Amino acid sequence: MSVLSYAFMQYALAAAIITGLSAPAVGTFVVQRRLALLGDGLGHVALTGVALGLLTGVAPLATAVVVAVGGAILLEVLRSIGRTSGDLALAMLFYGGLAGGVLLTNLAGESAAVLNQYLFGSIITMSRADLAVVIVLGLVVIATTVALRPQLFALCQDESQARVMGIPVRLYGMLIAVLAAVTITVAMRTVGLLLVSALMVVPVAAAQQLTRSFRSTHLAAMGIGLFSAVSGLLVSVQIDTQPGPTIVVIALGVFIVAALAHGLTHVRSRQEAPRGRGTA
Repeated sequence: MSVLSYAFMQYALAAAIITGLSAPAVGTFVVQRRLALLGDGLGHVALTGVALGLLTGVAPLATAVVVAVGGAILLEVLRSIGRTSGDLALAMLFYGGLAGGVLLTNLAGESAAVLNQYLFGSIITMSRADLAVVIVLGLVVIATTVALRPQLFALCQDESQARVMGIPVRLYGMLIAVLAAVTITVAMRTVGLLLVSALMVVPVAAAQQLTRSFRSTHLAAMGIGLFSAVSGLLVSVQIDTQPGPTIVVIALGVFIVAALAHGLTHVRSRQEAPRGRGTA
C-alpha cells in the first residue's frame, strides 16, 4: 500500500505543496529588499505566538499569525520612521521573540518536545483544521504576490523611484513584511520556525543562478520550492528522517547544482568569446 493512501500523508503533501509555493513567492521580494534574515527574526516572534497559544489554550497557529503579523508591522515601522536600523530591529525581534517564546512555554508548563514540533516542524501530525488554515493563508500569499508583482518589484528595486511613480511605498513595504509573517506561520508546521527562512531564501538564490528577469526568478523560485518541499517530504518518509531538515537539504542541493551550472556556463562563454572575435 502506498504511503499516500493514508490521510495524514495526504494532509502533509497538501501542506508541503502550499508551503513550497508560498515561501519562495514572498521570499523573492524579501531577498530583493536585502532582508534575507527577516524570516529568522519573524520566526522567533512567531515562537512567542505559539507559546502564547499554549499558555492560553488558544490554537497556537492562530496566535502565531497574530503575533508574527504584529512583529512584522513593528519592524517595518522601526525601519521606515524610527531611528533604528533594519539590522538592529531584526536583532531585537530575534532575541526578544526567542526569549518570550521560551518564557511563556515554561509558564504554560509544556515540555521541550511540544516546542520542538514548532521549532523543527511536524507536518505528519497536521490536522484537517490546521491544513485548512494553511491552505487559505498560503493561497492568499501566492495570489497577492503574483497580482502585485510589478508594484512590489518597483518598491524592492528602488524606493525613491517607486515613490515618484505614485506607489505607496510605506503601505507596500508593510505588505511585504505582513506576507512574510503569514508565510512563516504557514510553514512552521512544515519545516519549523528555525528553518522557515531557508525555504524563503534558498529557492530564490537557486533561481537567480538560472534566470535573468525578475518575473522568471519569481516563478522559478516557486517551482524550486515546490520540488524541494514535495520531494523532501517523500524522501523523509523513505529514509525515516524529519521532513523539515530534509526539505531544506534538498533545496540547498538544488542551489549547489544551479550555482555550478551557472559557473560552468559563465566559464564556457568566456572561453568562447575570444574565438568569436577571432573568426569575425
